[in-house]
Amino acid sequence: MIKKFTGTNTAELQRAIDSARHQLGTTSGMVLTLIVVAELDEFDQALAACVQAGREHPSRIVLLTNGLARADRLDASVRLGEDAPGEIVTLRFHGALRQHRETVVLPLLLPDLPVVVWWPGESPADPGNDPIGRLGTRRITDAMGAPDPIRALEVRARNYCPGDTDLTWTRLTRWRGLLAASLDAYPMVVESAEVRAAPGNAAGHLLGAWLSDRLNLPVRVDHGGVGRGVNFVVLAGEEGEIRIERTDGNMAVFAAPGLPERIVALTRRDLNTLLTEELRRLDDDLIYAESMAALVRRLDEHE
Repeated sequence: MIKKFTGTNTAELQRAIDSARHQLGTTSGMVLTLIVVAELDEFDQALAACVQAGREHPSRIVLLTNGLARADRLDASVRLGEDAPGEIVTLRFHGALRQHRETVVLPLLLPDLPVVVWWPGESPADPGNDPIGRLGTRRITDAMGAPDPIRALEVRARNYCPGDTDLTWTRLTRWRGLLAASLDAYPMVVESAEVRAAPGNAAGHLLGAWLSDRLNLPVRVDHGGVGRGVNFVVLAGEEGEIRIERTDGNMAVFAAPGLPERIVALTRRDLNTLLTEELRRLDDDLIYAESMAALVRRLDEHE
């Protein structure tokens, strides 16, 4: 069921949600409110990711974007039913209403439930102090959605506050898991480490900071790699090297001291999967916070 509105307000939208629930015979059953702040050209992809994530995390999804009309007007749609996991409310702000979006969104938040704010593209320099960001208990950004991803990640690090995370970190979940498992299985004193990533890749920058913090040593980050994402990580010590080299978007070559090379799965995941994973965690990610602090220290050392 989809209802569309032109020149509406939040009271009318809430009545439409209540009416649709009554017609469909459904109850809320929501676990969180997900606010998505997207540009028009990001809207469709963001909506698809939200629908996918909503199948695991039933939510009230509130998508915000700016319209092109000069009139001060709010256009909206409400979507509930079998094809919509949870409730999907889209809000298109026109005219001066673009400057007051938080006052429109606030009445649509589900009471007593966590609120997550996601910016799929460019985000505020300081998400925790943004008017929409202040509504959230968690804030998800994506440095790879910015024109200069590495610079965007550095700005995130300097403005970090509890509740922040970035999908750059989520992209590293399998890299971090494989590296941690490698050192558990083949313990050694790591004396040097190197990360190689594609040019402009923020994930390599953050992986280097995480390794530096975990291993307590400087980590070289080389942005001369090929393709996309992180390509190569090597941890070296007297016993030899632990080396992981991703050859494509699915597999990697793994080597450890005294062992022949073997192929391991290291799949590059899409946006839908990343968002779904991130919504599984609604508390502060302390390891991410420590890694961002390590990134700030690295930046200060090079200034």
